[in-house]
Amino acid sequence: MGRDLGLTARDMSDMGRLAELAANPQGTTREEIFLAVASLYRLQGGYLNERERALMQDILRMLARDVEMAIRIALAERLADDTTAPHDLILLLADDRIEVARPVILRSPLLTEADVLKMIAEAGHEHHAAVASRANIGEPVTDALVKLDAEPVLTALVRNVTARISPTGFETLVEKSKLIAGLQDPLARRADLPPELASRMCEWVSDALKQFIVRNYRIEPARLDKALTAAEVVVKSEPQAPQSPPAESAQKLIDKLSASGQLKAGFLLRVLHQGQIDLFDLAFAKLLGLSLVDARRKLYELGPKPVALACRAVGIDRCVFATVFNLSRQARNMRPVLTPAELGEVQKVFAEFTKPAALSALRTI
Repeated sequence: MGRDLGLTARDMSDMGRLAELAANPQGTTREEIFLAVASLYRLQGGYLNERERALMQDILRMLARDVEMAIRIALAERLADDTTAPHDLILLLADDRIEVARPVILRSPLLTEADVLKMIAEAGHEHHAAVASRANIGEPVTDALVKLDAEPVLTALVRNVTARISPTGFETLVEKSKLIAGLQDPLARRADLPPELASRMCEWVSDALKQFIVRNYRIEPARLDKALTAAEVVVKSEPQAPQSPPAESAQKLIDKLSASGQLKAGFLLRVLHQGQIDLFDLAFAKLLGLSLVDARRKLYELGPKPVALACRAVGIDRCVFATVFNLSRQARNMRPVLTPAELGEVQKVFAEFTKPAALSALRTI
């Protein structure tokens, strides 16, 4: 492995025990070495010189090629909220596959505006969508995002109620909503949308959304009449949102997967990452043996503890809980905020409950 990592004798001397571990695993798995190197970097990153940091990053990048994604996701989840983690390590994780990068992009306070702008310039649309969902992004970032044409990115941005969008940014989004129907509803429902742009949207949105705009924005009747006669309604589809009840095809898919034994926790994470919240709700309800109504009540109306119990019951790991909690709430325009007391309850669930005990406790709520 020493040859694979490209470590020189001088590097070995400088890095001491770290480089020796990477070059001579002595039966240790790459996953264990990866976590050991990352932990050492996390603890001692502030004491390393530039060459040592570069070497450590090289080691992590090379090891990451053969390390299971679950290990990298677990590390990303652990460091996403850590204000003391090395900035370089956060950037390394943010540059990984989106499954690894997402928690860091969404939550790490160490990512600077410059980091995020560079990510928009160099990364793909999945990373862009995560940036668009990041809390409290400022106008330089949103101005860069609105120039993109990927619907999932733009939709994530307009659904992000904490994002600060400039007047020019709003104008661009409103113009794009002519052709991207999925932007229209969340855009019209933003409290910070300038009224004159809301009135412009009346030229092409649906009647129901038009009525919402009239009720919620101060638009002069003459301006509204002009807007209404300027163009015909061109909306051909509504944005995806939770349905009650969900589409029959969604229920049939879940029933088919369950009958064939293919409905597992991994499916929940996959559809949640894809924004298919109805499939997520239906699958969770099926795995828990609950009705859809009861499952939705427990998942969205009773706080984070039932969500933790549900995750524990179906085998979702503690390190992935934050991703499930955040994405499921963002899909419903809920703020994924955990108080210290709630976080303690979540940790207690995963520490003290077996899967059967978690399911039993969930069903009594």
